Amino acid sequence: MGGRVNHIPLQDGIYPIGPDGDSSEEPPSGANASAVATNGAGDITPMKRIAVACVVGTAIESYDFIIYATAAALVFPAVYFPHLSPALATTASMGTYVTAFLSRPVGAVVFGHFGDRLGRKRTLVATLLIMAVSTVSAGLVPSTATIGVAAPLILTVLRLLQGFAIGGEWAGSALLAAESAPTATRGWYGMFTPLGAGAAAVLAGLTFLGVNYTIGENSAAFVQWGWRVPFLISGVLIGVGLYVRLNINETPLFTEEKARNVIPRAPVAEALRLQRREVVLAAGSFLGAFTLSFMGGSYLAAYAHTNLGYSRNLMLLVGVLSGLAQIAAVVVSAALSDRLGHRRMVLVGLAGCLPWSFVVIPLMDTGKPFCYAVAMVGLQAVAALALGPTATFIPELFATRYRYSGSALATNVASIVGGVAPPLIAGTLQETYGGWAVGAMLAAFVVVSLVCTYLLPETKGIALRSV
Repeated sequence: MGGRVNHIPLQDGIYPIGPDGDSSEEPPSGANASAVATNGAGDITPMKRIAVACVVGTAIESYDFIIYATAAALVFPAVYFPHLSPALATTASMGTYVTAFLSRPVGAVVFGHFGDRLGRKRTLVATLLIMAVSTVSAGLVPSTATIGVAAPLILTVLRLLQGFAIGGEWAGSALLAAESAPTATRGWYGMFTPLGAGAAAVLAGLTFLGVNYTIGENSAAFVQWGWRVPFLISGVLIGVGLYVRLNINETPLFTEEKARNVIPRAPVAEALRLQRREVVLAAGSFLGAFTLSFMGGSYLAAYAHTNLGYSRNLMLLVGVLSGLAQIAAVVVSAALSDRLGHRRMVLVGLAGCLPWSFVVIPLMDTGKPFCYAVAMVGLQAVAALALGPTATFIPELFATRYRYSGSALATNVASIVGGVAPPLIAGTLQETYGGWAVGAMLAAFVVVSLVCTYLLPETKGIALRSV
């Protein structure tokens, strides 16, 4: 069951595929057969520019998300929760961090609706602007010592806006590549969306390291204003992202859909009505690797710094190395997916995540910097192996007319399940039962993903056509 699929129903918007996962029809001619995207008026966007738009935009938004996570683990407990004990301050700080996952599903619904109604390009510009404004503003929020309890409240509101924006980012970026790329290399071009997360990790780590080495890792200046520099730099990066995204055209499939006047009035409702099973299984497929990657940058980072005493500079350096490992793993996984299958490579990556779930905390608990580095770099690498093909695999499951909504719902349902519960209960599990319990929890999420991915069809070679 799930291993070999002869067809996907036509009413779901995906054409029949053969017993080996290949399309029963010839690959479409025109834009999908060449490395270009068109706006319907004869203008074309080279796939190289599409790739740059995906990686740059996603990298900037992921950078904004990562620097908040870094600050929440390293400095927010002292800046915004100074009157609490270290443990409670860290918990409160991570609480503001996870609030973004409450607004991500709202962003998925809103941006999914407009992405399917107005177009992928316009929606991606909107998500980028909202993320930029909220991130720069977060870097300007005064400390609790200055304005009192209003400080963490303002920070929480801005964090909710970040989550709202990123709720529509991943799916839109994934569709930009998937709906423009040639069928045979869709996995390769799809990698540029998850590649942005690795690039963001490298950029964020280097930025914080630069601030640390300039003003001192343990200096009062870092806690007072140094941590704000990476947030303010985001304002400069946004200009780059906007320039790139404003200079691409709409995807060929959406342009065709609009020309045929078959755009749905309620794409979210249609996706849930016609492909509810795919939404649920795609969310489950995304869940395991996302949870591991997120835990590495949130709870495990805070645990390493607060409980194990690893230095800030070590953690930032390991973050850079982890980002580089993510990039390498995504490239390998996505490239192989065009040959071996998109679903198959997700399963391979998840199989690697399973044993690493139990290894990561024991390695960290050794107290040795090298073992800590191996734990975190390995964690992000195996997660990236599973996430590399998802930007191609998940959009391929849905019909064009509601592909944005279906993809956004799936990934953001996974994000709220994997982003809220694990970091909030991990501390209790560790204190009560030990680190193995946290590993068991991570492994349980991975098993769910393995089952869900197995139940989905292979999508390599299918024709992404309008219905």
